[in-house]
Amino acid sequence: MAKFLVMPKLGLTMTEGNIANWRKAEGDGVEMGEIIFDVETDKITKEFESPGEGIIRKILVLEGTVEVLKPIAIIGKADEDISALLAESEKTAASPVVTAEQPAAELPKTEQASPQPAAGGRVKASARTKKIAADLNIDISQVPGTGPQGAITEQDVTAFAEKAKTAPPKISPTAGVIAAGLGIDPSQIHKDGRIMKADVLDFKQNADFLKFADPQDFTRPMSAMRKIIASRMSASQETSATVNYNQRVDTTAMKQLREELKSTAKITYTDILVKVLAKALLEFPLLNSSIVGTDIVTRNYVNIGVAVALTDGLIVPVLKYANKKELGAISTEIKALAEKARNNELGTDEITGGTFTITNIGMFGMESFTPIINQPEVAILGVNSIMDTPMVVDGQVVIKPMMNLSLTADHRVVDGSVAAQFVARLKELIEKPGLLLL
Repeated sequence: MAKFLVMPKLGLTMTEGNIANWRKAEGDGVEMGEIIFDVETDKITKEFESPGEGIIRKILVLEGTVEVLKPIAIIGKADEDISALLAESEKTAASPVVTAEQPAAELPKTEQASPQPAAGGRVKASARTKKIAADLNIDISQVPGTGPQGAITEQDVTAFAEKAKTAPPKISPTAGVIAAGLGIDPSQIHKDGRIMKADVLDFKQNADFLKFADPQDFTRPMSAMRKIIASRMSASQETSATVNYNQRVDTTAMKQLREELKSTAKITYTDILVKVLAKALLEFPLLNSSIVGTDIVTRNYVNIGVAVALTDGLIVPVLKYANKKELGAISTEIKALAEKARNNELGTDEITGGTFTITNIGMFGMESFTPIINQPEVAILGVNSIMDTPMVVDGQVVIKPMMNLSLTADHRVVDGSVAAQFVARLKELIEKPGLLLL
């Protein structure tokens, strides 16, 4: 029996999702569990698996944002009557549709006469089509599109280029003879005014150099995750009035603690730092707050996001109520969340609700950096490499394992004195981890 495929609800807080990429077209058969399309939210990208088998009879929403549980396609048997479902979908349609049953060639010519910009004023064209236009020195926004919804095709660009060809360029007699002898087409030499001998020789020299260098540009579209990261980081920079604080700390005691626990549990430096943060953030609630309108929201709990690097970006799973958990439990949960992140198995609830974020790139040898706040939080801690450093202790030069902490805080909420005291407290707890027991 034919039925709707609807926008899935991936978490308790999800209200809408964006169709990022259809894996199937109308008329394609699908099996139970087969990937049909990708769904992206403001946090994650998920693959939508078919709930049954059949044929994609109709794609109701080709792309764009759709409310959860709204119809986006119809799946059924090849000869099944879907008119009732189509009528029902028209009442709750989420966005315009272009399908295989509505080819662009059948659109009125007035609709094909000019390109149709996508949302935000962008011209609809593939990356390959845009590259062809750039190579031909063509303004793609001027090319009439004949594809679906006015999309510009490669054929549209090449046809436009043919029409745009001008009369043969003006060239001096001497330059013409030299060009013929070198096998150069004067129309390839772009110059305002008459082409002279020097122009031909310069063109030949550049052509020989480019042939030797073989320059190539490789273009690929941003992944859904990369788009989300770009959008959120840009928004964060525009929202927060950030100030950066750097503090060097002695990790001798922290390294000793980790070594002592090695036989019992595989504790990482990040695990210990999360435990340190869980204690310090309750003592400095402004660092654990957020802004809602003109209000400052503080908490009596700490949810720490731990940044996890992935192949094409990063994601921040959230360790909930870290202030109530022992070091061993913190370590176990961070490892489990990181594993799920790398396998794209995190649920929406596991990447939302953070009150503070920690990002550790010390394993890459970094000495200092400026992390960007993960909105709507007001601070983030960057962790750098532990490096053996000469230090003066009691008048003697000794080697200490030193590490830089890089805090970014939102000055709308956190003043410099508060941030400095917070970082000083982190330093104290790291250098004297026994204080965590108090």
